[in-house]
Amino acid sequence: MKYNIIGEPMPVVQCSLDAGESMITERGSMVWMSPNMTMTTNAGGLGKAFGRMFSGESIFQNIYTAQGGPGLIAFASSFPGSIRAVEITPERPMVVQKTGFLASETGVELSVFFQKRFGAGLFGGEGFIMQRLSGRGIAFVEIDGYGVEYQLGPGQQFIVDTGNLAMCDATCTIDIQTVKGVKNVLFGGEGLFHTVVTGPGRVVLQTMPVSGVAAAILPYIPKSGS
Repeated sequence: MKYNIIGEPMPVVQCSLDAGESMITERGSMVWMSPNMTMTTNAGGLGKAFGRMFSGESIFQNIYTAQGGPGLIAFASSFPGSIRAVEITPERPMVVQKTGFLASETGVELSVFFQKRFGAGLFGGEGFIMQRLSGRGIAFVEIDGYGVEYQLGPGQQFIVDTGNLAMCDATCTIDIQTVKGVKNVLFGGEGLFHTVVTGPGRVVLQTMPVSGVAAAILPYIPKSGS
């Protein structure tokens, strides 16, 4: 499989496949393809299906295969930002934001990832449930806005606003902590929780999460009957 990512800030990844090669997508992100690409849909096992649903993806997977010769298929981002190609290996799985998975080669497996503190995470918004990409192959991940990458050393930490963690190596520890101080919670405008990422590993932070955009435009949406 060869690929080309073009068109930011509304990017698309074009994948060129040899005959018999396949790509997986979870939520209908295919935008165009050559006529010899065929689609099959399956759930990939009950446990995996419900794990994907809980992490924000569809129960079903769409598998596109090039038949009878080379094929082309393209997957588009659903939000302004970028698409990153990530190489997944058994030694280097990745954790990505909920709904961040766009498409991958068939050797990549998608499962649910829970952050460490269940009690706090239960109320921590979209930062609690994430996705784990394991196996082997190239995966394409959506980044909301611009992605900034850091390499954390052992024990090095970042405190991240909920929703701004796009992805990180599975070697990182992800936790939820409450914002300290009643006045900070009531008047600070940062919500109740932060995500704490501890190295070692690579971390990609995003500048414009969908949740932040939704919160910004909500006051300007007319109320019904007004």
